[in-house]
Amino acid sequence: MNPVATLPGPIESVALALLAGVVGLDVVSFPQAMISRPIVAATLGGAFLGAPIAGLVAGAVLECLALESLPVGASRYPEWGSASVVAGAVAAQGAEAGALPGAAALVIATVVGISVAWIGGWSMVQHRRLIARLARPRLDQLAAGTRNTVAGLQVAGMSADLARGTLVGVAALAVAMPVAAAVEARFTLPEDIARAIVVTLSAAVAAASVWKDFHAISFTRRLFLVSLAVGTLLVFVRG
Repeated sequence: MNPVATLPGPIESVALALLAGVVGLDVVSFPQAMISRPIVAATLGGAFLGAPIAGLVAGAVLECLALESLPVGASRYPEWGSASVVAGAVAAQGAEAGALPGAAALVIATVVGISVAWIGGWSMVQHRRLIARLARPRLDQLAAGTRNTVAGLQVAGMSADLARGTLVGVAALAVAMPVAAAVEARFTLPEDIARAIVVTLSAAVAAASVWKDFHAISFTRRLFLVSLAVGTLLVFVRG
């Protein structure tokens, strides 16, 4: 039986949208403190609706998928920060504080996270084009290192990026939350099968990403084995 999904109220919706903006800002602009990683952002999204564990589980799944994309320079890549906030909120619908997300919520949260990350990636390209348009008339001042011009562009860029992430969050929440509630009410796939599909596909993507790193980055294999050993030990110690 799927938990009954309830839509967030106005205060929760505003808080989630602002959180999506702040987390989206962290992806590139400021402060790049890793709060935009899916496992962190989705946990925060779930916590804002009172179910951090549900958000954490959805974030762990999205983190496996996000390992495949490496943000480099001006290349286009998924914007997982704002997307993970929305996904965490979707996973938290109908879940209790210490409970895992329902199978339907986990499946839908994963689909929402991937979709919104793609849209967010597109929005980042538009943001870069906006910054380029703002900077083009000021190239002489920038070349001369004029303090006010440099600082003004930085503030304008970060403000626009905050607005970008917030708008992505608002649009995604407005669509995803009611759709997720409607789908959950009609979700018929058995929970064990639904979870197995999501976990298997995500693990396959993560394994492929890690395998590439084994051949490209020094000491990756050793670090992976050490991390695996420590994680396994913690699981047994904590029961």
